[in-house]
Amino acid sequence: MLAVARGLMSRPKLLMLDEPSLGLAPLLVKEIFDIIKRIHQEGMTVLLVEQNAFAALKIADYAYVLETGKVVLQGTGEELLQDERVKKAYLGE
Repeated sequence: MLAVARGLMSRPKLLMLDEPSLGLAPLLVKEIFDIIKRIHQEGMTVLLVEQNAFAALKIADYAYVLETGKVVLQGTGEELLQDERVKKAYLGE
């Protein structure tokens, strides 16, 4: 959370976050994603790279799924949450 706050100090137009949930306890993961969502709702563009597909897609306006460095799927967060390929490969369903 300190890294996010530090990134916001200069009032950027774009906030880029790489794996903000890495190593965090589940309750903190929920909290950090709530904060990211709020930052975006307040008008800031957020570019998020995240392996926690479920959490990232829940807050994403638009998302890309990468495999070995190539875009294999793209769409809104909601579309990708409903996509059977995403469910099987990344959401454990």
